[in-house]
Amino acid sequence: MLGIDPGLTRCGVGVVDVAPDRSARLVHVGVVRSEPHAPIEERLAVIASGLRAVIEAHGPDVVAVERVFAQHNRATVMGTAQASGIALLVAGERGLPAATHTPSEVKAAITGYGSADKRQVQTMVARVLRLDALPQPADAADALALALCHAWRGGATPAAASGPLTPAQRAWADAERLSRR
Repeated sequence: MLGIDPGLTRCGVGVVDVAPDRSARLVHVGVVRSEPHAPIEERLAVIASGLRAVIEAHGPDVVAVERVFAQHNRATVMGTAQASGIALLVAGERGLPAATHTPSEVKAAITGYGSADKRQVQTMVARVLRLDALPQPADAADALALALCHAWRGGATPAAASGPLTPAQRAWADAERLSRR
């Protein structure tokens, strides 16, 4: 499972293996960086190249990308949307199924609370993956959280979707049920 936290300057990438019992193991975490003052076409090419390299090196079966959400800063949302498009394009080039998740969906799946802060997400990702330290930078932790969220929501394989729910997943499912009423 490859999670991608899209961004023009820092595009977080995280690869995890998720077992049928929903336990997970870190495979790779990192950030694809582009120069802020480079032309947009070069920045997008750098991101595409970096994502292709991660896919080539780790062979994920599925890609999960953070869904672009409305922000007041149009320049930021535009860059995020462009990087997201590149991530989805690269997945499509490789024939990989891809899904998008909102930040609140990811936070709810990982922490049980859709408004969790970055540190809470990093802490839970480190706990789930049994890491000695919090994944850094936050973009990388967010990418790992995206991968875990997608796998836990049944996006990995039918076998992975059959295990028992974690407490955070139960809280998310309860919140989803209530919001539909």
